[in-house]
Amino acid sequence: MTRAMDAYHSLEKQFARLAALQEAEGLLHWDSSVMMPEGGGADRGEQLATLAALAHDLITAPHVGDLIEQADGADLDPWQAANLKEMRRTRAHATAVPGDLVEATSRAVSSCEGIWRQARAKSDFAAVRPALEQVVALTRHSAQAKAEALDCTVYDALLDQFEPGGSCAAIDPLFADLESFLPPFLDAVLDHQGDVADIPPGPYDQTAQETLGRTIMQAMGFDFQHGRLDVSAHPFCGGTPGDVRITTRYDTGDYSSALMGVIHETGHGLYERGLPSAWRRQPVGLARGMSVHESQSLLMEMQAGRSRDFFSFLGPLVRERFGVNGDDWTDEAQHRRAIRVRRGHIRVNADEVTYPLHVILRYRLERAMVEGTLEVAELPGAWNEGFERLLGIPVPDHCHGVMQDVHWFDGLIGYFPTYTLGAMTAAQLYAAAVLHNPDIPRSLAEGDFAPLLAWLRPNVHEKASSLSTRELLVQATGKPLDAGVFKAHLTRRYLV
Repeated sequence: MTRAMDAYHSLEKQFARLAALQEAEGLLHWDSSVMMPEGGGADRGEQLATLAALAHDLITAPHVGDLIEQADGADLDPWQAANLKEMRRTRAHATAVPGDLVEATSRAVSSCEGIWRQARAKSDFAAVRPALEQVVALTRHSAQAKAEALDCTVYDALLDQFEPGGSCAAIDPLFADLESFLPPFLDAVLDHQGDVADIPPGPYDQTAQETLGRTIMQAMGFDFQHGRLDVSAHPFCGGTPGDVRITTRYDTGDYSSALMGVIHETGHGLYERGLPSAWRRQPVGLARGMSVHESQSLLMEMQAGRSRDFFSFLGPLVRERFGVNGDDWTDEAQHRRAIRVRRGHIRVNADEVTYPLHVILRYRLERAMVEGTLEVAELPGAWNEGFERLLGIPVPDHCHGVMQDVHWFDGLIGYFPTYTLGAMTAAQLYAAAVLHNPDIPRSLAEGDFAPLLAWLRPNVHEKASSLSTRELLVQATGKPLDAGVFKAHLTRRYLV
């Protein structure tokens, strides 16, 4: 074995240790949101900061850089070469930011997220504002350092952490196109759909909602031997590929909110479980960026989970679980409610037509904060003005506005564009899957997700990060991301 190959294998061991630290960090974050008592926040902050510092020290150690340079001459197979490329990218991000800034940011984020959870319930932005100001200030410092090291803009430096190779230059024209297309399309859809009755008043028992959610998760292929379903203030999917942690939140007045949240997060979980075990804890074995990750959740929730076919399976289960019947509970009536389009305040409850407008607002605001043209104190006002302009309705309070999402308070700045990129990718992947296997819709009507999953596994999940996002999409669908596919999907579902 050559010296170059020895260096490469040493890197694999180093990055496996790094991944294990990050997995432990992720599970502690999950515990903070699900099980940790309120008084545990200070201790948890120290634990997370320590793990973040250890991970940073491990990846930025000088000998890691030496090993990467030595491994450049190794005779690597395609997966190993892709792995080395991802190692280099990961280290470039890490070495750009000093360890004390990483540790300070971890502490600030942990504190801010805890304050947000309490302040959100009271719609009290003033209570969380100082903590968010600290998170944003630290994020700006990190972004500036990374921009210099990566030779890009400050926002692109943050975006690259979530969407490798992504850029404002690519996003801006796309979002401008959507902003031009969606408002008149929204008006047309609202006229076309007519009156759609609200969900009949509950209450819908939380235990029955959980049972229904678990039933659907199992139908989708979720393995409860390697995962859990719990409750948190904000739905999310965390954990590890071998221990997937999914959360939702329940509303006794509307069972569909939690159910669609479960379907969405299960899409994330199935992707994690489908990553190649042979490359576990290696950079190349991780998910290929968040637009692909969001495509998997939105494919399950929006493409499959809100299809008319799927409601042939879901409709009877809803009637059985909640003991309901009548005209309001036919499969068709349930489906019409599921695809009802309306202007609303909450992103996670938004329909496919208005969802991108929610994302465009957040993208522009977080970019302005990072670039220093918008201060945290100005954020609520900018949010309210932008929301009313894009969605056409006023914001009643901060809980329904600037405080609704955990992302900024948890330090996830540069993430939001991936939701809309993911929605477009989901439409394109689902169309390709059905073209390959026209029986997929009929299988969904029987509650059988296996044919859909059988296409996603080799074409998306098992590719992990061996390809760029563009390469993955071209291999799976025959072309790069095409906004026309997304628009065609919306037109077929909502205007035909």
